[in-house]
Amino acid sequence: MKHLVVPDAGQLRVTGDPFEPYRLLDPDGRVVDAVSVFLADLQAGGSPATTLRSYGMDLLRWWRFLSALGVRWDLATREEARDFARWMRLADKPVRVHWRRRGQIGTPAAESTKPAPGTPNAVTGKPSPGRKYAVSTQAHSETVLRSFYDFHLELGTGSLLINPFPLDRSRRATRANAHHGPLEDFKAERVGRYRPKVPKRVPRRIPDQDFDEIFAGLRSHRDRALLVFWVSTGARAEELLGALQHDASPGQQLIKVIRKGTRDIQELPASSDAFVWLRLYQEETWRRGAPRGRNEPLWWTLRRPWRPLNYHAARKMFMRANELLGANWTLHDLRHTAAYRLARDPEMPLTHVQWILAHKYLTTTQLYLNPSQDEVISSVLAHHARQERRREDPVPAPPAPGYNPASLSNLFGERL
Repeated sequence: MKHLVVPDAGQLRVTGDPFEPYRLLDPDGRVVDAVSVFLADLQAGGSPATTLRSYGMDLLRWWRFLSALGVRWDLATREEARDFARWMRLADKPVRVHWRRRGQIGTPAAESTKPAPGTPNAVTGKPSPGRKYAVSTQAHSETVLRSFYDFHLELGTGSLLINPFPLDRSRRATRANAHHGPLEDFKAERVGRYRPKVPKRVPRRIPDQDFDEIFAGLRSHRDRALLVFWVSTGARAEELLGALQHDASPGQQLIKVIRKGTRDIQELPASSDAFVWLRLYQEETWRRGAPRGRNEPLWWTLRRPWRPLNYHAARKMFMRANELLGANWTLHDLRHTAAYRLARDPEMPLTHVQWILAHKYLTTTQLYLNPSQDEVISSVLAHHARQERRREDPVPAPPAPGYNPASLSNLFGERL
C-alpha cells in the first residue's frame, strides 16, 4: 500500500451557507449526501465550523483512497480500513506548493534555505513537519471515520452492514469503565483497532530572552499589542482576534473574549503594557482612517482596504518575527508561555490559572507545573558542576574518636 497512488480527486468546498458551510464533492464533482447529513448532525450538536472542516478533510482523504481502489463508501470492508491505516503510516503526504514559489522548486537557492522535513529547530528544538502523516492526524482520522460509520449504521443508510473501523478486540465486548473507581480518572477504553498510540506532548514555553528578541523584531504597534495580550492573558489566538473594540476595558485592565469550546464571553485580565501598545496602535490606525466604533473589530490589517485581521495573517506576522531568531515558535506557544508564568507563581492558585485558561479539568492545568526542557537541562548541568567541584576539592573525613580536633588543626592547618 505504500506505493498506492491516491489521486487528488474530489474536494471539500466552502459554500458560505451557515446551514451547510462545507460540502464534500466526489471525483465526478457530485455532492456526497452521506457526508452532508453527517456534518449537519455535527453542526446540530454545537460543533463549530472549524470542527466541520477538520472532519470534512478526514472524510475527503478516505474518499480519495476509496476512489483509487474503486470501492463505494458503503461497501467498504475492514480490509480497506486496515489498508487505509497502513497507507497513512507509510505513504508521504501530498505536497502543495504555494503559487508564489512554484518557479523556485528545484533551484539550489530554494532547496538550501528550506530545512529538511522533520529536522529539529536549532533554537526551539521543535521538529519541522515531516514527510509522513503525523500520529495525531492518523488517530484523528480513525476516530472521525469510525464515528461516521457508526452514525450511518444507526440510520441504516444504503447497503452498509458493518463499521469498517471497529473497536479493539479486547474492548468491544465489555462496557467502557465498567469497574471504574470513584476516586480514579476515567480511562479511554473505547479504542479503535486501527488507532495508533499518540504520545503525550509536553507544552513548550518561549524563554524570556527569546521572547524579548521576537518582540524587538516586530514592525508595528498592532503586532506588539497582540503579543503582549497573548502572553499576559493566555487566550487562544482566535479568541483574541475575534474581540471587538468595546471588549477592551483599559481602566479595569480587562478584555472580553469568546471561548473556543463553550462560546461563553469571558473577561480576562491583561498587563498594563498591553493596553499601552493597544492605545498606540488605535491612535495610529484611526489617524489613517481605520473604522472606529464600539461594534467594529479590534484588530485590522495595516493596509487599505481595511479588513479584520484573521488567524492566517497573524500567523504570517509571527513567522516573520521568528525568522529573525531562526526559530519556529507558534502562536499557541504564547498561550503555553502565559500558562507557565501563571502556574509557576507561588501566590497564584492553580484553580485561578485553570479559570484563565478555560481548562475543563484541573489535570490539564497541572501539566504546566512540570519543568520545561530548559529548566531540566540547566538543573542537571548544575548538578554535574557541583559533582566536579566535589571531586576537585574533596571534604576530608572527620577525625576518629579520641583525637583532639584542636591538636590536629595545629598540626595540619585550618582545613580540618
